[in-house]
Amino acid sequence: MTRKKAEHFDQAVLDIYDEYVHGQIDRRGFLSKAARVTTGAMTAAALLEALSPQYAFASQVEDDDERISTATVEYPSPEGHGTMSGYAAWPKLSDGKLPAVLVIHENRGLNPYIKDVVRRAAIAGFFAFGPDALFPLGGYPGNDDEGRLKQRELDKAKVTQDFIAAAQFLKEHPQTTGAVGAVGFCFGGGMCNQLSVLTPDLIQAAAPFYGRQAAIEDVPKIKAPLMFHFASLDKRVNAGWPAYEAALKEHKKDYVAYMYEDKNHGFHNDTTPRYDKEAAELAWKRTIDFFKEKLSNR
Repeated sequence: MTRKKAEHFDQAVLDIYDEYVHGQIDRRGFLSKAARVTTGAMTAAALLEALSPQYAFASQVEDDDERISTATVEYPSPEGHGTMSGYAAWPKLSDGKLPAVLVIHENRGLNPYIKDVVRRAAIAGFFAFGPDALFPLGGYPGNDDEGRLKQRELDKAKVTQDFIAAAQFLKEHPQTTGAVGAVGFCFGGGMCNQLSVLTPDLIQAAAPFYGRQAAIEDVPKIKAPLMFHFASLDKRVNAGWPAYEAALKEHKKDYVAYMYEDKNHGFHNDTTPRYDKEAAELAWKRTIDFFKEKLSNR
């Protein structure tokens, strides 16, 4: 299977795909808009297929890796959807309790890429847990298009409560120290920002990747140190950053922000052409180092 890269596509097509992935246009809208800017031999339909995730690439750490243990576990979410489920991973040779990392998926459920990120966090020495927001609807359906449609059906307020409950589950878990960090991608990055204002005494460090910012008026509520990862070509998400950063500075919040130049939204996701290996590895190393620093002494 051949992996295409972002440079193989016109940036206008990548921007249209971003609209499609985030529900601003439907499949027909993508095909129509892409057809207008496509000048090569590839049809709009072929472009969509080429840009879509290929989960055969999402295997940096296999489920049966000898260094980790994994399990699918349920947890209570009384203010959300009642009972929820997620995927946990932790190092086998851990001595004592571990700091926890909540891994929050994109707008399509707990897909193979996010499960792999959970395992990567476990390899790094954390008790990692990735909830599946789609569990009330039967779980991740096996493809992202259906997953996006399903996630839109859910009550947003209850979904937020489900992730709050997941953080609480990690704080109280017998294998953790009670220190909880959160990392999320796209929708998950936005949820990291939400949790930082909604649960300031629960989330103790957050690393949102290209996620929508929380409301500016909520910035004073933030207590956790934050690490932001942005892609310079991601105009949609970046539009809200200058005002948000100004509020963070005004209220003297502990944060660091990285802008990855000439990278697209989703650059960490190694299953799509928008993936950038160098930027993804650097951002992930920064995130792991951040969690090790901020969670180890909590």
